Amino acid sequence: MKFFLAVIISFSGFVAHSQSKYMFVFLSGNNHNSSLSEAQQDRLQTGHKNHIIKLTEEKKLKLAGSFEKGGGIFILNTNSVDTAREWMSEDPAVATKRYKTEILPWTPRLGSVCTAQHPMEYETYTFVRYNTYITKFNVRDAPQLFRQHDVYLKEIEKTGNVISEGVFDNSDGGTLIMKGEVAKAVIMNDPSVKNGIIDPEIKIIWVAKGSFCEHNN
Repeated sequence: MKFFLAVIISFSGFVAHSQSKYMFVFLSGNNHNSSLSEAQQDRLQTGHKNHIIKLTEEKKLKLAGSFEKGGGIFILNTNSVDTAREWMSEDPAVATKRYKTEILPWTPRLGSVCTAQHPMEYETYTFVRYNTYITKFNVRDAPQLFRQHDVYLKEIEKTGNVISEGVFDNSDGGTLIMKGEVAKAVIMNDPSVKNGIIDPEIKIIWVAKGSFCEHNN
C-alpha cells in the first residue's frame, strides 16, 4: 500500500508537540477484499487520498509513513481510541475494509511527533515494532524482563542512531526507529527478545525527515 503524503501534507516548519500520548495506527491491505474491479479500487484510493488531506487540514493527522513492502502508519493527534476509530472510519478504503487498521495508544519516550517543512525531503529508517507475548510461563518474570528490555534500549540509544522510541498502553509492546539500516543482531540480542517475551518486527519505513523531531535533538 502506497501513501501519497509527498504531495499532500505541507507545513511551515518543524514543530514539536508537548502532547504526551497519541494514537498510533497501523494500516495494511486486506487480502480478503480482492474482488474489487480496478475502477472500484481507484475510487477507494482517491477517497483514501482525500481523507488524508482532510485529516491534515483539520490538524488530526500528525505523521504518516509507508513501509517498504506495503502497509504503513498514521499517528493521530488524539489520546482517545474511540476518537481515532471515528476519524479512521471516515476513510472509504477503511470503511469498506480495503485497508485494515490497528489503533494503539502510544507514548513517545524518546523523540516526539513534529510537523514537517514544505517542500519535504524523505528518508528511510529502520522501524521496529516490539510485540509482547505474556503467558503463564513468563508472567512472573515479565517485570524483570521488561526492565532488561528498557536497559538494552538505553544501550542502543547511546549509539546516537535512535530517533524515536515509544511504548503502547497495556503492555502491548512499543516502537523503535533508527537511522539507516540496522544489523538484525542489534535487535535480536535484546535479552527479552532472546527470552521470547518480546517478538520484534523489523521493517524499512519511508517518512518525511524531521517527522520524529530528530532535527530538534
